Order: sequence, then structure tokens, then C-alpha cells
Amino acid sequence: MNTAGTIDRPHTHDPKKQAPMKPSTTEPTGSAIEDSTTSTGVTGSRQNRTREMQLIPEALARAHMHERLREAERERPAARLMAARRMQRRAELASRRARRALAMAVMQ
Repeated sequence: MNTAGTIDRPHTHDPKKQAPMKPSTTEPTGSAIEDSTTSTGVTGSRQNRTREMQLIPEALARAHMHERLREAERERPAARLMAARRMQRRAELASRRARRALAMAVMQ
């Protein structure tokens, strides 16, 4: 059978028999990921690609965590303001109760 393999079902699992990984055309030149096909060969390239693929979820999780931290930092002043207003309302209510109690005591 001479059909080419797919991603889910590759034609062969042997890295030496697979086509070498081609450099990305969408990646900008001078990027952090160097093209390792020229220096280390196909096996090194596959090793490097595998390592990069394994680190992608970690990088995504790190980016997600930083975004959540930034979001929390933006929401913190609003939360402080809401708490301050809540405490102010409680203080005003306590002040009204105290005045009413004092007025009742003076009237009797």
C-alpha cells in the first residue's frame, strides 16, 4: 500500500524513514527557535521538535497564569473601592443607630 500517512496514522513511526521537518514559513527570521535541521540532522531535528511540542502546554499554561494575574491586578482597585463603600455604609448605619439611641436616652 503506497498511500501517504496522516497525522493520526503515520505511514511509519520510524523517525529515520520520515521526511525531514521543513523550516516554518510563517515564523519570523531571527526567532528564538533555531532551524536545527542544518546542524544536527534529521534525528536531532525530530528530537528538538518533540521537546518543543512537549513544552507547548507548559508555555500556554504559563501565559494563561500571567493573564489571570494581570486581570486580578486590574480588578484589585475596584474590589478595594467596593469594600470601602460597604464599610462606609456600615459606619453610617451604626452612626444613625447611635444618634437615635442617644436621642431616646435624652428624651426620657
